[in-house]
Amino acid sequence: MGAKDVLSRKAGVIYGEDVKALFKHAQKENYAIPAINCTSSSTVVASLEAAKVAQAPIILQVSQGGAAYFCGKGIDNKDQSASISGAIAAAHYVRAVAPAYGVPVVLHTDHCAKKLLPWLDGMLDADEKHFKATGEPLFSSHMIDLSEEPVEENIKTTADYLKRAAPMKQWLEMEIGITGGEE
Repeated sequence: MGAKDVLSRKAGVIYGEDVKALFKHAQKENYAIPAINCTSSSTVVASLEAAKVAQAPIILQVSQGGAAYFCGKGIDNKDQSASISGAIAAAHYVRAVAPAYGVPVVLHTDHCAKKLLPWLDGMLDADEKHFKATGEPLFSSHMIDLSEEPVEENIKTTADYLKRAAPMKQWLEMEIGITGGEE
């Protein structure tokens, strides 16, 4: 039984229970799902083409810096607006083209440190808007990396964000430990 056999959506961006089913299948069948940081439509296409050739699921993710690059490095990003716009643009692009490649895609964001939480807030605003219009979040999941913060603060902040993500059946990855909030 392949990964697609356990999913309700066989191709394109998956979310909610499909993400859970995919990860459980990968664990049970002892395989990894590559996570590729995408900074442009070219990176997205190259990653999707590789997944299509392999007939394998893939995680496409954007980091805060990669999202700013997707928007255009000439745009001021002091308030995270370029990173927010770039991440949203990347997500819409992936959602538009991914079904054509015939593989399941987890659309994820990477390493959101405390100083970058306004970036996450902007993406969650977009998730909620997309959810209201379509019944699903724009992104499959987000990652909060508060590994530089005290564990109690990390747990509380992540729990607060989970209250926003969970009603959309969106996954939230919590980085705990000592990675230091780096992309």
